[in-house]
Amino acid sequence: QVQLVESGGGLVQTGWSLSLSCAASGNIRRITVMGWYLQAPGKQRELVAHTSSVGGRTIYADSVKGRFTISRDDAGNTFYLEMKNLKPEDTSVYLCNAGVTYKTGTEDVFDNFWGQGTQVTVSS
Repeated sequence: QVQLVESGGGLVQTGWSLSLSCAASGNIRRITVMGWYLQAPGKQRELVAHTSSVGGRTIYADSVKGRFTISRDDAGNTFYLEMKNLKPEDTSVYLCNAGVTYKTGTEDVFDNFWGQGTQVTVSS
């Protein structure tokens, strides 16, 4: 199986920057899709940023374009969300998501995994 563990959340002031990390572990063959989502209380999960190694396409929510950047490390099993010029409306739990091919027994299996979430709070 595969686990995703986020880190880097916290309490910051308006205009500050924060970087979130998502570390994937397990018998991973490759991660082809990575994304960050937010989940505010009582609301549906929303896409923040998404990138795919198939086609190299990256998508950002309109609200974060120009302020947030999704990236991954060279080894490929940790990805990041760099957040700049944070606003109070960015306050939420942020969850990472990955489409992962992993080895189980003698087979390669593709599945979608979520992290547990990390809280980001931006004070005005």
